[in-house]
Amino acid sequence: MTLQWTAVAFFLYAEVAVSLILCIPIISAQRWHLVFNWRIWSRLSPYWNKFFFAMIMALVVLFIDAVREVRKYSGPEPMQDAKANPNLYEHVQMKLFRAQRNLYICGFSLLLWLITRRVVTLLNQVAATLEDSAGLQEQANKALEAAEKQQEENQKLREELLEEKKSTSATKQQVKLEIERIKSQLRAAEEAVRKSHAEVEAMSRQAKGLAQEYDRLLREHHQLQNLHGAEDKKDQ
Repeated sequence: MTLQWTAVAFFLYAEVAVSLILCIPIISAQRWHLVFNWRIWSRLSPYWNKFFFAMIMALVVLFIDAVREVRKYSGPEPMQDAKANPNLYEHVQMKLFRAQRNLYICGFSLLLWLITRRVVTLLNQVAATLEDSAGLQEQANKALEAAEKQQEENQKLREELLEEKKSTSATKQQVKLEIERIKSQLRAAEEAVRKSHAEVEAMSRQAKGLAQEYDRLLREHHQLQNLHGAEDKKDQ
């Protein structure tokens, strides 16, 4: 194996290892997001896209070269020459096997390179989505707590209104009872006033009668005195 294909093979092994590590279920997307946000990656980010596309170009070139080698050693001319010479046939088959091996190595390296890039992107998106969902969940919890608190306050207000209505109705009932008591007292007072007026009128009539009787008796007394004086004068 030449140096370039050895490098491609090691690159493939590294991609397989990285892909397996990224697929470990115990490592969450948030942890990978923290790893991807290390300062070293931010420093390498200006060169990352260039390196990515450079590797794609290199792998595409090697893939095309491997395809060319496979077509070269699987064509009719090398096979015809190999049939004439058994040693050449084994050599052609060995070259064809190496070309196919290089084709598979390069093809899988290119595929895993694209898949790894996509997996990293998806992990970042999943982590960002989880953070957003966590924020939305927190906002929803706060809104739910606020709604529950508002509902409790509304319930307290309803209870206070009911108590106020009950107290108002009780106050109204007490006021009605007090008004009825005052009315009854007023009626009793009016009745007492009428009775007192009647007694005063009766007493005034009785006083008038007594005054008239007193005047009559006084006149009779004067008359008796006058008669008694006249009799005394006759006796003399």
